Amino acid sequence: MSDRRARLTRKPRQMGSAMAGCVLSLLLALPIDARGGAPFATDDPGTVALGRVELLPFYQSTLGGAGRTGASPGLEIHFGVLDGAELDVVPSLAFSTPAGASTQRGYGDTTLGLKWRLVKESENFPLVSLVPKYTIATGDSDKGLGNGGSQVFLALAAQKSAGRFQTYGNAGYWINNGPDNRNYWFVGGEAQYQFSDRWIIGAEVFYTSPQTQAQSASIGFNVGGYYVLDPHVQLLFSAGRGLKNATETNRVSVYLGSLLSF
Repeated sequence: MSDRRARLTRKPRQMGSAMAGCVLSLLLALPIDARGGAPFATDDPGTVALGRVELLPFYQSTLGGAGRTGASPGLEIHFGVLDGAELDVVPSLAFSTPAGASTQRGYGDTTLGLKWRLVKESENFPLVSLVPKYTIATGDSDKGLGNGGSQVFLALAAQKSAGRFQTYGNAGYWINNGPDNRNYWFVGGEAQYQFSDRWIIGAEVFYTSPQTQAQSASIGFNVGGYYVLDPHVQLLFSAGRGLKNATETNRVSVYLGSLLSF
């Protein structure tokens, strides 16, 4: 199993230097081995062990002002390509149900990701990794199944553990191409606790600056966790909503998935 997945059981265009310093301080000060990333929006810095593969089929949906969108199903594939390096591929079958209209379905955008460990976790230092992503505009944006342009995420993630408790954070800048899109910042933090050999429960809060010309900044949260069936299989779940600008961006969101490790 990967270091990330079972260690407790075993979108403004520019940000000033002061804000950037706050982001870096957030990442390095996060106090908190369990899993991270999905089912949360905040990514973690953990990597799959060399030669291992993870498959993560999932369902995800978000209800916003324009209707409901999501993936049904989506799939994350994680490859341990080097010691401390992971390659991620995320294809999906997307859906879009505009308010008062019929549901559109089809292949969505495709995301490629890399996790590159910079600092190993120790008593005095958090685990820190580069976590860039590149999203290819393979979905039909006219049907609400894609972003309408490619995206590049330049980001860091950090994590610190203490016994059964863990926190991690993820912060970065999205270069968001496409008509009427805006480049934007994402900052998220998550904390979780292992209540038993099978149950891990956590919660996150995340901030996203405006992703389109007509949109406002948003803040949201999710509560969820993991149910460990065995060292190679976990069930993942979360639900949440927006705390700011929720009517427009996130009235309610849900995630259900499973993690298979080989």
